[in-house]
Amino acid sequence: MLVTSKEPASMGSLYVRPAVPWVTTVARLVVASVLIAAGWLKIGTPALSVQAVKAYELLPVPVATAVGYGLPIVEIVVGVLLVVGLLTRAAGVVSALLMLVFVVGIASAWARGLRIDCGCFGGGGKLAEGKSPGYLWEILRDGGLFLLGAWVVRFAPGRLALDSALGLAPASEPHADVDDIEGDEPHMKESL
Repeated sequence: MLVTSKEPASMGSLYVRPAVPWVTTVARLVVASVLIAAGWLKIGTPALSVQAVKAYELLPVPVATAVGYGLPIVEIVVGVLLVVGLLTRAAGVVSALLMLVFVVGIASAWARGLRIDCGCFGGGGKLAEGKSPGYLWEILRDGGLFLLGAWVVRFAPGRLALDSALGLAPASEPHADVDDIEGDEPHMKESL
């Protein structure tokens, strides 16, 4: 007769497992607050948002205009979804992709020698004479936010999420994803 059992959890995993949903919740809220703030600061001045997107010189003018008008709305909607934990995995994917696009856009502007404000939190366009762009800081910030978004995707929905309350979260063994990270695998033992 075969019996499936797990080896005893290490002391570290005893503390890590219960923390994962809370870390996911914090990651959701950090990404959400940045997205909501960025969207909110741009939504009242759509012309500046369009100007900021055009300043990157990456998209055709009609596409840049559409992105400039639509981006603040997308940021706010995704941010709100992350705050309430609704469609968390999808919102995490969108937030991570947005951050990746922002990193690529900023790196591209830097590599091409453009001197622009990223437009991340309003404003945007060419920098005034004597002002230096903060490309490295912006890339590091958005890279960190990308990692938080990826964490949310991997461990969604976290605590205090509507996905869980509405039964939209996948039914799985509690903290099963943590076992995957730690390399814990069920071991087969033969029993008489």
